[in-house]
Amino acid sequence: MAALATLLRYGRRTNAHGLHLSRALCTTTGTGPGALSVSEVTRRLRYEHDPDRSVSILEAIDAASMSAGATRHALSLTARRLARSRRFADAEVLISSHLSACTTEPHLAAVLCSYACANLPEKALDAFRKTAPSLPTPISSLPFNALLSAFLRCRRHRRVPDLFAELTKEFSITPNATSFGILAKAYCMAGDDAKAKQILDEMRARGISPTTSIYTSLMDSMYKQKKAEEAECLWKEMIENGCEPDVATYNVKVMYYGLNGKLEEVMEAMKEMEAAGVKPDIITYNFLMTCYCKNGKLDDAKFLYHSLAEKGCSANAATYKHMLAQLCAHGDFFAGLGIFKESLKRHKVPDFRTLKGLVEGLAKGGMVTEAKNVITEVKKRFPENLLSCWKKLEKELGLDSVSESGETQSKSTSGESVAAAESVAADAEALEQEGFADEKTAVSEDSSEDEASVPKTSSDEEVPRGPA
Repeated sequence: MAALATLLRYGRRTNAHGLHLSRALCTTTGTGPGALSVSEVTRRLRYEHDPDRSVSILEAIDAASMSAGATRHALSLTARRLARSRRFADAEVLISSHLSACTTEPHLAAVLCSYACANLPEKALDAFRKTAPSLPTPISSLPFNALLSAFLRCRRHRRVPDLFAELTKEFSITPNATSFGILAKAYCMAGDDAKAKQILDEMRARGISPTTSIYTSLMDSMYKQKKAEEAECLWKEMIENGCEPDVATYNVKVMYYGLNGKLEEVMEAMKEMEAAGVKPDIITYNFLMTCYCKNGKLDDAKFLYHSLAEKGCSANAATYKHMLAQLCAHGDFFAGLGIFKESLKRHKVPDFRTLKGLVEGLAKGGMVTEAKNVITEVKKRFPENLLSCWKKLEKELGLDSVSESGETQSKSTSGESVAAAESVAADAEALEQEGFADEKTAVSEDSSEDEASVPKTSSDEEVPRGPA
């Protein structure tokens, strides 16, 4: 096990639980001495949030079954666990230990994607420069696209144009439609729409047809700037050029109307996509639920949430996050608690700022035990070094010393519950605006990275469809 040996040499540091990394690596979560299948390793990694145990699970994988796609998913999950614990050096060592096995382009692309999950794009660039020369020539656009995509995912989009020019020349890489799509997306993220549109002309000059993905990125940029008329012109141009809109394309339109509270337009866009044979996905429904809430139709939003399964969809992390924020903003903390419990079962717990509104509302509304239980459950899932905010909140609300008898005495009147709702409404509104920035930039992806379906790296599609 090359990765394990490397970590044992260099990972001599104390982790959040007071154990040396080397000791933690030797303590698996019931993996046993035998090798595990890729599917079993992936399943365990999805539900394991301790970084050291995640590394142990990864090291138990059956090496013979490690395809490029399996490497990308399992390694990315493990690297993300380390990065979230601020152990970036350990994540780098882990990922780099897999470079020696990158004898094919798909495997190199898989490892480069893992660097993105650890927020280490510059290390991905170093790995590309180090490994690419040993690959059979000429190098295709596959690892090149994976590298550029890593910079996009880490919000280092301003580096993409220079890297595009440098690496295509240095390694004699011929960029394909996906490559130009990444470049156009980078320009859109940088706010340079003029250069993004020029990519369409450059592609045509090279005999490459513009794709639906590129038009989606351009329209997304226009909608975010509230330039709806320009976005519609691009939509018309896309159709005239023979590019059929897909669910990601429709979602940028639904996003624009949804975030601006235009319920009728959202419904019309959804009718249009269904008429075109494009099935709405969970992202589409997330924006519809948000629009319902913005228009005061909370019951409709809750009804839609509970009927997602009937529509063939499963709630993602963004669903739980934004529904919980909206419920708290409207003072419905009991329903919010139900959303939290469901997110707990699915291992898609919302972030601290979202849950802070729920805990405050429960505590100030007299549901002290429930508030304490929320904090207890969340604290089980994160390393000690990431719990300072929760400990501070416990102290501020007096939840670290409240007794059961004290809870009885603290029961509030309905008026106090309303006051609690008002006290967190402002926070929830801020959460909605801040949180949906994430979804606005990933309308074609499941917001839960841990359970998202991972495309096979044998494909050139190394960049997410739609906005980055």
